Amino acid sequence: MLQLLPTETTAVLQQGGVIAYPTEAVYGLGCDPDNLEAVQRLLTLKQRPWQKGLILVASDYRQLQPYIDESRLTQAQLAFAFSKWPGPFTLVMPAQPQVSQLLRGSFDSIAVRVSAHAGIRAICDTTGRALVSTSANLAGEPPALSAETILTNFNQQIAALVLGELGEERQPSTIIDARSGQILRNGR
Repeated sequence: MLQLLPTETTAVLQQGGVIAYPTEAVYGLGCDPDNLEAVQRLLTLKQRPWQKGLILVASDYRQLQPYIDESRLTQAQLAFAFSKWPGPFTLVMPAQPQVSQLLRGSFDSIAVRVSAHAGIRAICDTTGRALVSTSANLAGEPPALSAETILTNFNQQIAALVLGELGEERQPSTIIDARSGQILRNGR
């Protein structure tokens, strides 16, 4: 397994690799959201049912726009989302019809976040795109909090470990439905 800086991940992601990387609170697993073979590999690695959907993270809202059906959101709903970003808030928004079910699960929506974490921002800025983000663990197990855990649990199964520090959050991101304002998971 490669150990890379956030700015060195482009080739691995373009080749369909799954990476582990530090996020605001825990280590995440990620891949190119448009490479469905990589997304399936990530789901298989985590033993996560596709029906649950995945989160996309970005350094800028524009990287998320290809996945979001803004026509189904009001200006007030968008303004609410923008008021939470960048930061540890994931917003569930209507998905474009062409977004794969592997990303949106059994829903007509997609979970998205504009991150304030320097490492995530560097990955997304370098690749120029959003990144799949799900906690680095098997489904139902505690998420990884250290690079050592990643090396122990996923050493031969992921393409690269991105070097960096976890953020200061102690819980995974809060998830909010952008249309209703309902908190779906309180991470804070």
